[in-house]
Amino acid sequence: LVIMNISEHWTRTRAQEGKPKNVYGALIGKQAGRDIEVMNSFELEYSIVEGQVVFIREYYTQKEEQFKQVFPDMDFLGWYCTGDKPGAQEVAMHKQIMQINESPLFLQMAPGGGNCTELPVYLYESVIDMIEGQARILFVKLPYTLATEEAERIGLDHVARIVSGGESSSSKTADQLTAQHSAIKMLAGRVKLILQYVKAVEKGELPHNHEIMRQIKSLSHRLPVLQSDRFNPQFLTQCNDVALMTLLGTVMKSANNLNQFVNKFSVSHQRQSGRRMR
Repeated sequence: LVIMNISEHWTRTRAQEGKPKNVYGALIGKQAGRDIEVMNSFELEYSIVEGQVVFIREYYTQKEEQFKQVFPDMDFLGWYCTGDKPGAQEVAMHKQIMQINESPLFLQMAPGGGNCTELPVYLYESVIDMIEGQARILFVKLPYTLATEEAERIGLDHVARIVSGGESSSSKTADQLTAQHSAIKMLAGRVKLILQYVKAVEKGELPHNHEIMRQIKSLSHRLPVLQSDRFNPQFLTQCNDVALMTLLGTVMKSANNLNQFVNKFSVSHQRQSGRRMR
Protein backbone atom coordinates (compact mmCIF):
# COMPACT_ATOMS: atom_id res chain seq x y z
CA LEU A 1 0.00 0.00 0.00
CA VAL A 2 2.83 2.41 0.84
CA ILE A 3 4.56 1.80 -2.50
CA MET A 4 1.28 2.36 -4.34
CA ASN A 5 0.70 5.61 -2.41
CA ILE A 6 4.16 6.93 -3.29
CA SER A 7 3.80 5.92 -6.93
CA GLU A 8 0.37 7.56 -7.17
CA HIS A 9 1.70 10.71 -5.45
CA TRP A 10 4.60 11.03 -7.90
CA THR A 11 2.47 10.23 -10.98
CA ARG A 12 -0.22 12.74 -10.00
CA THR A 13 2.35 15.47 -9.31
CA ARG A 14 4.06 14.82 -12.63
CA ALA A 15 0.74 15.06 -14.48
CA GLN A 16 -0.13 18.34 -12.73
CA GLU A 17 3.29 19.96 -13.11
CA GLY A 18 3.99 18.60 -16.58
CA LYS A 19 7.45 17.36 -15.58
CA PRO A 20 9.00 14.98 -13.02
CA LYS A 21 9.24 16.44 -9.54
CA ASN A 22 10.29 15.02 -6.19
CA VAL A 23 7.50 14.35 -3.71
CA TYR A 24 7.60 14.01 0.06
CA GLY A 25 5.46 12.29 2.66
CA ALA A 26 5.30 10.61 6.06
CA LEU A 27 5.40 6.91 6.95
CA ILE A 28 3.23 5.44 9.69
CA GLY A 29 3.06 1.95 11.12
CA LYS A 30 4.01 -0.20 14.09
CA GLN A 31 7.31 -0.91 15.80
CA ALA A 32 8.17 -3.75 18.18
CA GLY A 33 11.83 -3.58 19.13
CA ARG A 34 13.91 -3.80 15.95
CA ASP A 35 10.96 -5.09 13.92
CA ILE A 36 9.28 -2.23 12.07
CA GLU A 37 6.17 -2.56 9.92
CA VAL A 38 5.38 0.39 7.63
CA MET A 39 1.65 0.15 6.92
CA ASN A 40 0.50 3.47 5.48
CA SER A 41 1.64 6.91 4.40
CA PHE A 42 0.37 10.43 3.75
CA GLU A 43 1.67 13.45 1.89
CA LEU A 44 3.55 16.33 3.52
CA GLU A 45 3.34 19.95 2.50
CA TYR A 46 6.52 21.97 2.22
CA SER A 47 7.92 25.28 1.08
CA ILE A 48 11.19 26.23 -0.61
CA VAL A 49 13.33 28.58 1.50
CA GLU A 50 16.67 29.64 0.00
CA GLY A 51 16.73 26.55 -2.20
CA GLN A 52 16.03 24.17 0.69
CA VAL A 53 12.89 22.13 1.32
CA VAL A 54 11.25 23.06 4.62
CA PHE A 55 8.36 20.96 5.90
CA ILE A 56 5.27 22.79 7.19
CA ARG A 57 4.99 21.59 10.79
CA GLU A 58 1.39 22.79 11.23
CA TYR A 59 0.22 20.60 8.33
CA TYR A 60 1.93 17.54 9.83
CA THR A 61 0.37 18.22 13.24
CA GLN A 62 -3.09 18.38 11.67
CA LYS A 63 -2.53 15.17 9.72
CA GLU A 64 -1.17 13.44 12.83
CA GLU A 65 -4.35 14.23 14.76
CA GLN A 66 -6.44 12.86 11.90
CA PHE A 67 -4.59 9.57 11.45
CA LYS A 68 -4.48 9.02 15.22
CA GLN A 69 -8.28 9.09 15.21
CA VAL A 70 -8.44 6.47 12.46
CA PHE A 71 -5.32 4.44 13.35
CA PRO A 72 -4.77 4.89 17.10
CA ASP A 73 -2.29 1.98 17.27
CA MET A 74 0.03 3.40 14.58
CA ASP A 75 2.92 5.79 15.11
CA PHE A 76 5.00 8.11 12.97
CA LEU A 77 8.01 6.10 11.76
CA GLY A 78 9.74 8.31 9.22
CA TRP A 79 9.39 9.94 5.83
CA TYR A 80 9.73 9.22 2.13
CA CYS A 81 10.78 11.02 -1.02
CA THR A 82 11.59 10.23 -4.63
CA GLY A 83 15.05 10.42 -6.11
CA ASP A 84 18.04 8.39 -7.23
CA LYS A 85 20.15 8.39 -4.06
CA PRO A 86 20.39 10.38 -0.80
CA GLY A 87 22.35 13.59 -0.86
CA ALA A 88 22.97 16.72 1.17
CA GLN A 89 19.42 17.92 0.66
CA GLU A 90 17.98 14.66 2.02
CA VAL A 91 20.28 14.93 5.06
CA ALA A 92 19.00 18.45 5.78
CA MET A 93 15.41 17.28 5.45
CA HIS A 94 16.14 14.28 7.67
CA LYS A 95 17.29 16.63 10.42
CA GLN A 96 13.88 18.32 10.31
CA ILE A 97 12.14 14.96 10.68
CA MET A 98 14.39 14.11 13.65
CA GLN A 99 12.64 16.90 15.57
CA ILE A 100 9.51 14.72 15.46
CA ASN A 101 11.12 11.26 15.75
CA GLU A 102 14.63 10.82 17.15
CA SER A 103 15.42 7.87 14.87
CA PRO A 104 13.21 8.10 11.79
CA LEU A 105 13.28 5.81 8.77
CA PHE A 106 13.95 7.17 5.32
CA LEU A 107 12.35 5.48 2.29
CA GLN A 108 13.40 6.55 -1.18
CA MET A 109 11.82 5.47 -4.46
CA ALA A 110 13.55 5.97 -7.81
CA PRO A 111 10.79 6.21 -10.45
CA GLY A 112 11.96 4.43 -13.57
CA GLY A 113 15.23 3.42 -11.92
CA GLY A 114 16.58 0.21 -10.48
CA ASN A 115 17.34 -2.97 -12.41
CA CYS A 116 15.21 -5.82 -13.70
CA THR A 117 15.58 -7.99 -10.58
CA GLU A 118 14.46 -5.71 -7.72
CA LEU A 119 12.18 -2.80 -6.98
CA PRO A 120 13.68 0.71 -7.07
CA VAL A 121 12.73 1.19 -3.42
CA TYR A 122 15.39 1.67 -0.76
CA LEU A 123 15.05 1.93 3.01
CA TYR A 124 17.60 3.70 5.18
CA GLU A 125 18.31 4.45 8.83
CA SER A 126 20.49 7.29 9.99
CA VAL A 127 23.69 7.00 12.03
CA ILE A 128 25.95 9.74 13.36
CA ASP A 129 29.64 9.33 12.56
CA MET A 130 32.69 11.51 13.14
CA ILE A 131 34.16 12.68 9.83
CA GLU A 132 37.12 15.08 9.91
CA GLY A 133 36.35 15.90 13.52
CA GLN A 134 32.70 16.77 12.84
CA ALA A 135 29.56 14.76 13.59
CA ARG A 136 27.68 14.00 10.38
CA ILE A 137 24.56 12.04 9.55
CA LEU A 138 25.02 9.05 7.26
CA PHE A 139 22.38 6.84 5.71
CA VAL A 140 22.74 3.07 6.08
CA LYS A 141 20.68 0.84 3.79
CA LEU A 142 18.33 -1.60 5.53
CA PRO A 143 16.93 -4.91 4.24
CA TYR A 144 13.16 -5.20 3.95
CA THR A 145 10.42 -7.57 2.81
CA LEU A 146 7.13 -6.78 1.10
CA ALA A 147 3.89 -8.01 2.67
CA THR A 148 0.18 -7.42 2.10
CA GLU A 149 -2.74 -7.73 4.47
CA GLU A 150 -6.17 -9.12 3.71
CA ALA A 151 -7.73 -5.63 3.68
CA GLU A 152 -5.20 -4.47 1.08
CA ARG A 153 -5.86 -7.47 -1.15
CA ILE A 154 -9.62 -6.89 -0.89
CA GLY A 155 -9.16 -3.23 -1.79
CA LEU A 156 -7.00 -4.03 -4.81
CA ASP A 157 -9.49 -6.66 -5.93
CA HIS A 158 -12.30 -4.10 -5.64
CA VAL A 159 -10.36 -1.63 -7.78
CA ALA A 160 -9.68 -4.33 -10.36
CA ARG A 161 -13.41 -5.07 -10.58
CA ILE A 162 -14.30 -1.53 -11.65
CA VAL A 163 -15.51 -1.60 -15.24
CA SER A 164 -15.81 1.24 -17.70
CA GLY A 165 -19.52 0.58 -18.31
CA GLY A 166 -20.45 1.90 -14.90
CA GLU A 167 -22.70 -1.05 -14.04
CA SER A 168 -23.34 -1.41 -10.34
CA SER A 169 -23.52 -5.21 -10.36
CA SER A 170 -22.53 -8.11 -12.56
CA SER A 171 -23.11 -11.84 -12.66
CA LYS A 172 -20.67 -14.45 -11.40
CA THR A 173 -20.09 -15.57 -14.96
CA ALA A 174 -19.15 -12.05 -16.01
CA ASP A 175 -16.78 -11.75 -13.04
CA GLN A 176 -15.15 -15.05 -13.93
CA LEU A 177 -14.75 -14.11 -17.58
CA THR A 178 -13.37 -10.71 -16.60
CA ALA A 179 -10.83 -12.38 -14.31
CA GLN A 180 -9.79 -14.78 -17.07
CA HIS A 181 -9.48 -11.92 -19.57
CA SER A 182 -7.34 -9.94 -17.13
CA ALA A 183 -5.14 -12.98 -16.49
CA ILE A 184 -4.65 -13.64 -20.21
CA LYS A 185 -3.93 -9.95 -20.83
CA MET A 186 -1.39 -9.91 -18.01
CA LEU A 187 0.22 -13.11 -19.34
CA ALA A 188 0.51 -11.58 -22.82
CA GLY A 189 2.09 -8.45 -21.33
CA ARG A 190 4.61 -10.49 -19.35
CA VAL A 191 5.52 -12.60 -22.39
CA LYS A 192 6.01 -9.41 -24.41
CA LEU A 193 8.24 -8.02 -21.64
CA ILE A 194 10.32 -11.21 -21.62
CA LEU A 195 10.68 -11.03 -25.41
CA GLN A 196 11.82 -7.41 -25.20
CA TYR A 197 14.36 -8.36 -22.53
CA VAL A 198 15.80 -11.19 -24.65
CA LYS A 199 16.08 -8.89 -27.68
CA ALA A 200 17.79 -6.22 -25.56
CA VAL A 201 20.29 -8.81 -24.29
CA GLU A 202 21.01 -9.94 -27.85
CA LYS A 203 21.68 -6.34 -28.89
CA GLY A 204 23.90 -5.75 -25.87
CA GLU A 205 21.66 -3.07 -24.39
CA LEU A 206 21.26 -5.02 -21.12
CA PRO A 207 23.76 -7.24 -19.28
CA HIS A 208 23.42 -10.99 -19.72
CA ASN A 209 21.89 -12.54 -16.58
CA HIS A 210 22.31 -16.33 -16.67
CA GLU A 211 19.76 -16.94 -13.90
CA ILE A 212 17.03 -15.02 -15.73
CA MET A 213 17.83 -16.71 -19.04
CA ARG A 214 17.57 -20.13 -17.39
CA GLN A 215 14.18 -19.21 -15.96
CA ILE A 216 12.99 -18.02 -19.38
CA LYS A 217 14.10 -21.28 -20.99
CA SER A 218 12.41 -23.32 -18.26
CA LEU A 219 9.21 -21.33 -18.72
CA SER A 220 9.20 -21.83 -22.51
CA HIS A 221 9.41 -25.62 -22.05
CA ARG A 222 6.36 -25.66 -19.77
CA LEU A 223 3.92 -24.89 -22.59
CA PRO A 224 3.77 -28.00 -24.82
CA VAL A 225 -0.04 -27.72 -24.99
CA LEU A 226 0.29 -24.70 -27.29
CA GLN A 227 1.44 -26.93 -30.14
CA SER A 228 -1.08 -26.64 -32.98
CA ASP A 229 -1.71 -30.37 -33.40
CA ARG A 230 -2.74 -30.76 -29.75
CA PHE A 231 -4.00 -27.32 -28.82
CA ASN A 232 -6.50 -26.69 -31.62
CA PRO A 233 -8.68 -29.83 -31.12
CA GLN A 234 -8.82 -29.31 -27.35
CA PHE A 235 -9.57 -25.62 -27.77
CA LEU A 236 -12.39 -26.26 -30.28
CA THR A 237 -13.86 -28.98 -28.07
CA GLN A 238 -13.91 -26.66 -25.08
CA CYS A 239 -15.46 -23.85 -27.15
CA ASN A 240 -18.20 -26.22 -28.34
CA ASP A 241 -18.90 -27.34 -24.76
CA VAL A 242 -19.19 -23.74 -23.59
CA ALA A 243 -21.46 -22.83 -26.51
CA LEU A 244 -23.64 -25.88 -25.81
CA MET A 245 -23.96 -24.95 -22.12
CA THR A 246 -24.89 -21.39 -23.09
CA LEU A 247 -27.51 -22.65 -25.55
CA LEU A 248 -28.91 -25.06 -22.96
CA GLY A 249 -29.22 -22.24 -20.42
CA THR A 250 -31.02 -20.06 -22.97
CA VAL A 251 -33.44 -22.88 -23.82
CA MET A 252 -34.18 -23.53 -20.15
CA LYS A 253 -34.82 -19.84 -19.53
CA SER A 254 -37.15 -19.64 -22.54
CA ALA A 255 -39.04 -22.75 -21.38
CA ASN A 256 -39.44 -21.24 -17.92
CA ASN A 257 -40.80 -17.98 -19.36
CA LEU A 258 -43.22 -19.95 -21.57
CA ASN A 259 -44.39 -21.99 -18.59
CA GLN A 260 -45.08 -18.85 -16.57
CA PHE A 261 -47.00 -17.35 -19.50
CA VAL A 262 -49.18 -20.49 -19.84
CA ASN A 263 -49.95 -20.49 -16.11
CA LYS A 264 -50.96 -16.83 -16.14
CA PHE A 265 -53.09 -17.37 -19.26
CA SER A 266 -54.86 -20.35 -17.66
CA VAL A 267 -55.63 -18.39 -14.48
CA SER A 268 -56.97 -15.46 -16.50
CA HIS A 269 -59.09 -17.75 -18.70
CA GLN A 270 -60.56 -19.53 -15.66
CA ARG A 271 -61.54 -16.22 -14.06
CA GLN A 272 -63.28 -15.05 -17.22
CA SER A 273 -65.15 -18.38 -17.57
CA GLY A 274 -66.34 -18.20 -13.94
CA ARG A 275 -67.74 -14.70 -14.44
CA ARG A 276 -69.68 -15.80 -17.55
CA MET A 277 -71.26 -18.78 -15.71
CA ARG A 278 -72.52 -16.47 -13.00
